[in-house]
Amino acid sequence: MVIEEIIKRRSIREYCSKPVEKEKLERIMEAGRLAPTARNNQNWKIIIVDNTEIKNKLINAASPHQPFLKEAPIILAACGLNPEYRMRCGHPSYLIDLSIVLDHIALQAVKEGLGTCWIGSFYEDKAKEVLNIPKNIKIVELMSLGYTQEAPSPRLRKPVGELYIWNKW
Repeated sequence: MVIEEIIKRRSIREYCSKPVEKEKLERIMEAGRLAPTARNNQNWKIIIVDNTEIKNKLINAASPHQPFLKEAPIILAACGLNPEYRMRCGHPSYLIDLSIVLDHIALQAVKEGLGTCWIGSFYEDKAKEVLNIPKNIKIVELMSLGYTQEAPSPRLRKPVGELYIWNKW
């Protein structure tokens, strides 16, 4: 049941140096590929950074305040290909689409015995420069991926009654 992976998921900031097996990474990528997107356009790409030199250059330039990222064997850069497209509700779809994609990835990573951490604290312009990303593309998030060296305790969450309302505000 997927609830088990949801319960186990944590933001991991300590990684082992063990590389991620190709089969596991393929299942994780497949989970992301199957995520729903606005109009099923799948207007996204994820750059999988597993080259140590590129990864270190990316972290040094775009997220130097989070050196733990260098420990992760893989950094994902989640990119929106059509940042101008807005859904009827007025919101840009790429932010929502990639959030769903990354959540699928994070949950499958847990199922595979791996950990992730969502990284929103980065300098997009510097990341785009290191990764040769065109100007019209937006990086929504970076995400670390790898075997965990830590087992953080669960964070406190608000009770259901504080978060859900039935029928009307």
